Amino acid sequence: MDITKADILAALESKNGIVTEACKSIGLNRSTYYLWLSDDIEFKAKVEEIQDVAIDYVESKLFEKITGVAVKKGETDDGEPIVYDIPPSDTAIIFYLKTKAKKRGYIERNEVDHRTPDGITINYNRQPGNEPLTDASS
Repeated sequence: MDITKADILAALESKNGIVTEACKSIGLNRSTYYLWLSDDIEFKAKVEEIQDVAIDYVESKLFEKITGVAVKKGETDDGEPIVYDIPPSDTAIIFYLKTKAKKRGYIERNEVDHRTPDGITINYNRQPGNEPLTDASS
């Protein structure tokens, strides 16, 4: 059986864009997939579209974690739904702010202080998304 690019695209859709799972499900070698990806612009565009859909889905789940959500977990013997609330997640909120609100100051900084043998302190600050290490003492 010859596996086509259409086959792997369908598999990627069914496996939420996870390459290894998609390739396994149709018996395609991952190296063949990556060769097609590097050689075919149209194929690459379709793969990126599938990956964007998967990211949209995951973002929707992140927002559920941020806002909290009611979850139905079965029914009682008399048919009433069993529902419980999952409260908002501080971790999800922090993650979102660190990745989407950097320009508002929600970033982490790495600072390194170094004292030279003659007593001069050199301070380096690094902020994600900014220029690589800069000398803050000048």
